[in-house]
Amino acid sequence: MPPVDRRAVAVAAAADAVCVLVFCAIGRRSHAEGITVAGVAETAWPFLAGTAIGWTAARAWRRPTTLAPTGIVIWLSTVIVGMALRKATSAGTAFSFVVVASLSTAILLLGWRLGARALAHR
Repeated sequence: MPPVDRRAVAVAAAADAVCVLVFCAIGRRSHAEGITVAGVAETAWPFLAGTAIGWTAARAWRRPTTLAPTGIVIWLSTVIVGMALRKATSAGTAFSFVVVASLSTAILLLGWRLGARALAHR
């Protein structure tokens, strides 16, 4: 196995975290909840926990920018763990929210990986 590029791992982890934070900030804005650091953190923590679990499950540090399996495992974990934690803390998990969250995080978490792949092939 080739050596781990720590910079690439850090950038990929940061990109995933930013994607989750962007998703949460947009959601809070669309529901007129206000975009404050505390508010975004309150909304984001379950999804960030899911992202971290996904990183561990996928061993994402080995190939942090790959779409499959890394990106898909991280995306699914972000949604599934995030929703489970929201449910456990009595936060909203309406079906429409699950659908919107799944699509939005797929676009963000998988989209940046597709973009990175396209740039790498240039």
